[in-house]
This record gives sequence, structure tokens and C-alpha cells, in this order.
Amino acid sequence: KLALKCIRRLCVFISFRYPVFPHHSKSLGRDWTTPWENLQRCCWNRHISSCMRWPGHYSRAPYPYFSSRHFSLNWRPPCLFESKTQFQYYNWRPDSLSQTSLIHLSSYVMNSEGDEPSSKRRKHQGTIKRNWEYICNHNKEKTKILGDKNVDPKCEDSENKFDFSVMSYNILSQDLLEDNSHLYRHCRRPVLHWSFRFPNILKEIKHFDADVLCLQEVQEDHYGTEIRPSLESLGYHCEYKMRTGKKPDGCAICFKHSKFSLLSVNPVEFYRRDIPLLDRDNVGLVLLLQPKIPCAASPAICVANTHLLYNPRRGDIKLTQLAMLLAEISSVAHQKDGSFCPIVMCGDFNSVPGSPLYSFIKEGKLNYEGLAIGKVSGQEQSSRGQRILSIPIWPPNLGISQNCVYEVQQVPKVEKTDSDLTQTELKKTEVLVTAEKLSSHLQHHFSLSSVYSHYFPDTGIPEVTTCHSRSAITVDYIFYSAEKEDIAGHPGAEVALVGGLKLLARLSLLTEQDLWTVNGLPNENNSSDHLPLLAKFRLEL
Repeated sequence: KLALKCIRRLCVFISFRYPVFPHHSKSLGRDWTTPWENLQRCCWNRHISSCMRWPGHYSRAPYPYFSSRHFSLNWRPPCLFESKTQFQYYNWRPDSLSQTSLIHLSSYVMNSEGDEPSSKRRKHQGTIKRNWEYICNHNKEKTKILGDKNVDPKCEDSENKFDFSVMSYNILSQDLLEDNSHLYRHCRRPVLHWSFRFPNILKEIKHFDADVLCLQEVQEDHYGTEIRPSLESLGYHCEYKMRTGKKPDGCAICFKHSKFSLLSVNPVEFYRRDIPLLDRDNVGLVLLLQPKIPCAASPAICVANTHLLYNPRRGDIKLTQLAMLLAEISSVAHQKDGSFCPIVMCGDFNSVPGSPLYSFIKEGKLNYEGLAIGKVSGQEQSSRGQRILSIPIWPPNLGISQNCVYEVQQVPKVEKTDSDLTQTELKKTEVLVTAEKLSSHLQHHFSLSSVYSHYFPDTGIPEVTTCHSRSAITVDYIFYSAEKEDIAGHPGAEVALVGGLKLLARLSLLTEQDLWTVNGLPNENNSSDHLPLLAKFRLEL
């Protein structure tokens, strides 16, 4: 009876707005569980789970999800009134109620930098195991994912093939961590120090032993004094591109001497002094690598790494940066016979699955007419007050076409005896170029697939690649060019590929709930606010 009285008081009180809470009640009762039947009558209009979702979010899985098992056995409802007389709850426990009759109420929106949901308060230390998912595309209509101990014998080594692994990892620049300390209020102080973080990051790299590393947010001073020497001692050759301007970090691609030789290094700077749109200091890096195998006819492999602009409201800059990277990849991967070598494109794209930018990468085309500038990356939930993308997005003097390739400026032959005719031809050329530029259709000629599916197939719950105090979403990706047999019907099918890559395995990702069981990121065992992505590929020769 006493428990029922408490619940009734709780339901009546929740029907009022949070500002009437006493301070201590606010902090104790941010996330509550209470019978749905009473809440339906007393507080039917209470907002339920306002956590941020990206396009295609699984609507039946609010995050983080709570049930009675998340509460201590000695949990008691907080005092709801400021009077000195407090109710005694004795041994009332939430597990005395049916779990199916409970509903989680959570505002899950931080009203100030220090105001965090109780779901993000410090949890116990521990580790979360990530398993390898083995994938064999022998039958493209029926992909089979196997457990760690059940490796399909068809995936084992065979002749005329080259297997290699790729890791993409945003390792969190120490300067950026300190400049954005409000994102890491949930962390214990010692785990945020570089002297603690770097050994952990290096331990992860050693453990996974990838043949190619694509690292983002690599701080220049740490790269020179610790990161590069440590990786070189592990048998890696390292290439680095620092961000332009005053930013102290950049992108690095490192590969094992034993697996590849370096053919070319191609840094990409997204800042252009003569183009007002491109006033940000992000960069990319593109390498052309030659596999070290006895077969002399093996194709090279193009590996690209980037970290696109974060700002959710500048989709125009993000798309332009992506187009610049794709143009450089097209230039580097292009072979003498007109084909393209296999491509692996990694990085932090600051865009979520299902967003227009993500879809453009995978589908090879995008019609951006009428698209709000803040909807490009999918990070912004509302487009109110946002302008529409201009047509074209970038100016002609960037030198990149709507097909995301470098434009070849053809200079018409000028004859002194026929200057009038030459001027007419030039005007016609300018009109044609202008008409082409006004198209709102972007294209690229690569058949790119994502290593990850971004949702757990059994539950539809999203995978996450980054998790801190403000959000837990997917922004990191490994894209790769598919095999020839998988290209049919794809927008980039008209462009031939030499070989193509087969995805053999990937390191599983986690849910937001998984990560908060170990206090989010960074923590004692994972020293970045991003998870490393890892994939194993096969190049058929």
C-alpha cells in the first residue's frame, strides 16, 4: 500500500513541469521508471525520449534503453516535496513491478554544459568485446556472416589473390580534446591525459595489426615525437598531411613495408584562398600503393583518407570537400588503359548513414536541387531558417566538374587570319560550359560500398562509431570499390575497374547502450572518442 501511495504521488508530481523540482530532486530523478497506466492518465503529454536520431533511426529503440535491471536493489524514489517531512519507503523495489508495464521517461537533452542525463553518469570500468564478422560473397545474392569460430573454408587462402587489412581510426587530437572539454565531463580526469591515452591507442594498433592505417586527428607534435617513431618500429611507412592554417592536427596513412611499396603521395588541401566558400582548413591524403606479390601484373591500390568539416550547417562546404577528394582519387587511380584501380576510401566524414552526402558516396549520384544546406550531412534535425544549396555549389574556377573530376581546359586553336571566328567559337564554348555548370546533379564514377551496414540486423538498433557527452552516432566509414561482378546496375558501372575488392571480414561495432556500460568514450581501455574501424579485403588477381 505504501508503495502504491508513493507511485500515485510520483505520477501526480510528474504531471507538472520540471522547473518546480527542488534542486536535489532534479539531480536524483532525471530518469524515472513508473507504471504506464498511471502515467497515461496523469502525464499523457510528457515528452518521451527526445534523444537525437539520424535518418532511418529505429523508432522502437530509444537510447539509452532502461529496464528494472539498471536500478540498484536498494533504489528508492527521490523525495518529491521540499517539506521537512520525508516519506519512508522502506524496502520498496522496482523489481516488484512487471518489467513489461514500465516505460522510461527521459528528457535526454542537456540544458547546460554541466547538466548531463543520469544515463551518462559514470559507470563501472570494464571492456566490451568486439568480434570479427566473416563475410563471403561467393554468392552475391546471399551473403553469409559467420562467427569467430566458424570460418567458412571458402574464405581461406587460395592462389592468385592478395589479402590485406585496413584500419580507419580518429585518435582524438589532444589539443581538440582540451579545447572541447565539455564533451568529456563524463570521463575520469586521468584517462584524458595524452600520457595515458597514447599507450592505449598504440596497444590497439598492435593488437589489430592492420596492413594499412588511416588515422585522423593526428596532432603534429605527437606525430613527430611519438606516433611516427612507434609505428615505424612496428614496420610501417608513414605519410602525413597536416591541416592548413593554425590547426595542429592532420591525417596520416601508414602501411607495412612487407605488404606494399609506395608509388605516389598526393595531399589534398581543401582551403582555397581565391574561393570564399573554401575557407576551412580540412585536408585529405591519397596514396597509390603497389602490393608486394610475385605476380607482376597485379594492379595498384588507391588508399584515401580524410576528415571533412564538422559544422552541421555547412553542407555546401562538405560536398565541395568531398568532390575535391573524389577528383584527386580519380586522378590517382586512373590507369593508362582508361580503367581505375581498386579504391579504399576511409575517414571521418561528419555525416550520418542515410544522409544525402552518404547516399552520394554509395549511389554515385545526387540531385541537390532544393536541398537545405543543413540537411546534407544529416546532423541537423530541423531545416528551419536554413538557405537552400546554390546551383552550382562551387564556382567554375575550382576546376572540378559536376562529375567530380578535374576539368581539362582545352585551349582552342587561334589563327591570326580568322580572329572573329575564333571569338565566336569561344563564346559558344562558354555557353556550353555555363549550361553544364547549372545542373544540380552531382556524379562520380566509382562503385563504392560501405564495409559496415550501420544497423544491427536482428534489432535494427544503430551502430555507433563515436560517443561522448553530447551524441553517439556513426560518422566514420571505410568505403571500397566492389568487384566487377557486383558493379552491374550501379551508377558507376560504365567505368571499368581492374580487379575490384572483396570484403572478407569486419570488426563488429557497438551500440550506444554498449558504450555507456563502460562510461562512454574515452574510457580506461578505449582512449579516443571514436572506435577504430577494421576490415579485411581480398584482391583477386
